[in-house]
Amino acid sequence: MPIRIPDKLPARQILEAENIFVMTERRAMHQDIRPLRVLLLNLMPAKEVTETQILRRLSNTPLQIEVGLMYTSTHESRNVSTQHLNAFYTTFDQVRDDFFDGLIITGAPVELLEFEDVDYWDELRAIMDWSRTNVHSTLHICWGAQAGIYHHYGVPKHVLPAKRFGVFEHSVVKPSSPLVRGFDERFWAPHSRYTDVRAEDIEAHPDLELIAVSDEAGVYAAKSTDSRHFFVFGHPEYDSVTLANEYWRDRAQGLDIAVPAHYYPGDNPNAVPVARWKAHGQLLYSNWLNYYVYQTTPYDISTVGTETAEASGTKACEAAGAASGAKARAAERRQTGGEAEAPAPDRAPRYTLRPVTTPIQAADDARLHRPPQSPRRAGAGAPDPFLRPENEDDDGYDPFSDRPPAPEPAFEPDPWR
Repeated sequence: MPIRIPDKLPARQILEAENIFVMTERRAMHQDIRPLRVLLLNLMPAKEVTETQILRRLSNTPLQIEVGLMYTSTHESRNVSTQHLNAFYTTFDQVRDDFFDGLIITGAPVELLEFEDVDYWDELRAIMDWSRTNVHSTLHICWGAQAGIYHHYGVPKHVLPAKRFGVFEHSVVKPSSPLVRGFDERFWAPHSRYTDVRAEDIEAHPDLELIAVSDEAGVYAAKSTDSRHFFVFGHPEYDSVTLANEYWRDRAQGLDIAVPAHYYPGDNPNAVPVARWKAHGQLLYSNWLNYYVYQTTPYDISTVGTETAEASGTKACEAAGAASGAKARAAERRQTGGEAEAPAPDRAPRYTLRPVTTPIQAADDARLHRPPQSPRRAGAGAPDPFLRPENEDDDGYDPFSDRPPAPEPAFEPDPWR
């Protein structure tokens, strides 16, 4: 299924050129589906690049997603036009009273600052507090993960001796977590940061779970035990050339930056880099959306935040089991000749029973100038494929002869409902 984004968002043309299904707002309005509402808080300077990368990951799932973009109004953005922000982004004050199935908080190049020294820290704290009551599940990325785990659980960050920069091998330490379902035992992911969160601090906290780590890069993924907060300290959304662009940018600024580890063939920065993380990066976003957003979020979006994701997921499984049992009982009644169970009065039936017009009955209707017993899906005036023209031979059958009448029409579910 597609993502739903503003029709004129620049990322739209890029995604469509990559054969990614993007739904227009006009088309989405004609579908009777409640899409997942996901809000992207974009803290990166190059907002158009980051929004395109994350939209690319969100689009490769079987779910229909309505994506909103938000920025921090207390910070002046210098790398994106005011026109772009005004046209496609919203502020926290504008969504404060809304509810969302998911929230994604990106990274930001401010990790060497203390959290309290970041100019939009108070606004970010307010957004993270708001997410507890107005968002079902939140995914924090890189510095956003460091900020989130510090704000919610008091886990500090630590400055590294040198920038952790490159693509590193990781291992899954909690294979039972649906977040890494389908992952290889060892997988690769990009990192680009100057600070770190230590595994022992996460393991020591009773409300946190460690999911994946790297011998070289440290912690990659963790989550809260109530599945409301996810922390990914790498960059699974990165494109093939993102690390290369960062490397040459830092070189141009005169920074002492090492070649990204395990990225270029032969560590040659003039070679074409090899991207070996895209499949697992896509799977991480898909698993979060599927297992922790779609399968557990309430249908009434205004009730998000009132229960944990795991509790609502249990209720969803119980409801699915009850529905499956009802279907089995109805099928058994149909096989034994019993009557179909009447639908509950407060909800519409999932399908309607309609008579099936046999060829002989259709010929009778045509000869007697009666309309068919049931109009087809295309409309009452649409031609019925079972009808014969009046001048077509019908094997000598005469509807007024002593031939026994046709059997009563059978019933079948309408496949179009």
